[in-house]
Amino acid sequence: MVVMALDHTRDFICNIPFEPEDINQTWGFYFLVRWVTHFCAPAFFLLAGVGAYLYGRNHSRGDLERFLVVRGVWLVVLEFTIVGFAWTFHPGWGMFGVICCLGLSMILLAASVRLPRSVVMVLALLIIAIHDLFDGLKPADFAAKKWLLFVLHRSGGAHIGGFTMFVLFPLIPWCAVTLLGYGMGSLFRTNSASSRRTLLWAGAGSLLLFAVLRATNIYGNPGAAVAHSSPGDWHAMPTLSKTIILFFDVEKYPPSLQYLLMTLGGIFILLAMAGARTGGWLGRVLETYGRVPLFFYILHLYVIHLAAGLLGFVTHQPVRWLFHGGFFLNYPPDGQPYGHGLAMVCGMWIAVVVLLYFPCAWFARVKRNHPGSLLRFL
Repeated sequence: MVVMALDHTRDFICNIPFEPEDINQTWGFYFLVRWVTHFCAPAFFLLAGVGAYLYGRNHSRGDLERFLVVRGVWLVVLEFTIVGFAWTFHPGWGMFGVICCLGLSMILLAASVRLPRSVVMVLALLIIAIHDLFDGLKPADFAAKKWLLFVLHRSGGAHIGGFTMFVLFPLIPWCAVTLLGYGMGSLFRTNSASSRRTLLWAGAGSLLLFAVLRATNIYGNPGAAVAHSSPGDWHAMPTLSKTIILFFDVEKYPPSLQYLLMTLGGIFILLAMAGARTGGWLGRVLETYGRVPLFFYILHLYVIHLAAGLLGFVTHQPVRWLFHGGFFLNYPPDGQPYGHGLAMVCGMWIAVVVLLYFPCAWFARVKRNHPGSLLRFL
């Protein structure tokens, strides 16, 4: 959650006119600021599945199904109301973003919990492994139903009836990560040495497979014609720095096999390491955010958006556009500079995270004191 806030702070206040993945213009630190946040979304979807498994340990299968459906529908509603408004300050706006996709993934998981977990695990691994085979599908091939391609597999604008919805997180590959988390949930029942070893081996194996696939360009990352953000295959660049950047610049929209191997491999290792440590004061602070992740997610968008407007006002930059669509639906006025460098981005990120600790700690106490209330859905 904390690392995710860095990416969204950069979205709102960075003055660099190109994306960190632009291999022709980017540089090491700028790319790193973006790359570290690649691990957030896979962790969200994986741990949603793990959380569902752990919830099901203490509840009936029917209770688990109902909880996942209600939670899933609630997340979809939030995406097109409170969350969509936080991004743009435009009433009624929303997109097929991470919250919506998480909600739909939970609903699909609810339809899968009666299957043996081994079947769920195999299904998840199969989808993750082969979904890149469908990268060659073109929207034109689907005629009037081409919105299905975007919702299920590709990122882009989906025209459904008279509405246009931007799909950032297509369902099929991300849902597979949630199914994977549910399938491997037993590793998190106890903090045992054997479970940590399994996670370490899974992480090391994933990273090794990623390195082989990336170095050889055999399979697992779309070409430049299909990729939304990455430049496609890896190859030597004019400088060592650019060559390294390109190696790790894999496609997130949709998440390619190489992207998922890289991120999930690192997540497995981090989870194993976290289980072997007590955490100390920093662990307790981070745990506070983790106890109220949806509350933090919603609040941090509003705080960053408002902070960007305040910073722009103080520094005499145009801010009106931020309150009429933001960077999703609007642009700064032509000829007027807007934004700040990476030092300000990092400083604002730290300030936002520190500020949000206090409402998150308060809300965590409220949830703990009311465990059976509707607050559990936040």
